[in-house]
Amino acid sequence: MGGQTGFGPVPLDEHTEPFEADWEAHVFAVSTLLMRAGLWNIDEFRDAIERLPPETYLGSSYYERWLYAMETLLRERGLLPEHVFAELQHVGHEGHDDHDHDDHDHGDHDHGDHDHGDAEHGHD
Repeated sequence: MGGQTGFGPVPLDEHTEPFEADWEAHVFAVSTLLMRAGLWNIDEFRDAIERLPPETYLGSSYYERWLYAMETLLRERGLLPEHVFAELQHVGHEGHDDHDHDDHDHGDHDHGDHDHGDAEHGHD
């Protein structure tokens, strides 16, 4: 899905903040830390984003794609066991309710076996 054109310009002006919410800054920081630690490189990270199903890619914000890519890479490397992933999803849903969690597919991971509450990824 990534690398395609036709999504329009990225709106930027001198007052544009780099992050719309604190959780986005956290995703950026953790991703950068994990890359610098050598868990993956930029090409592997980009590939993980590009492998997201179209519904997930199009239905997710920029940093949600980053989060899904990190989840994918950590799970593929055996560093994020399923039971830990499920628990993080449950804990992370408190307080972040900017869109419906069930309205799009999240790639190779299933969110159907735990409670989503009313929220997406609460990373504040």
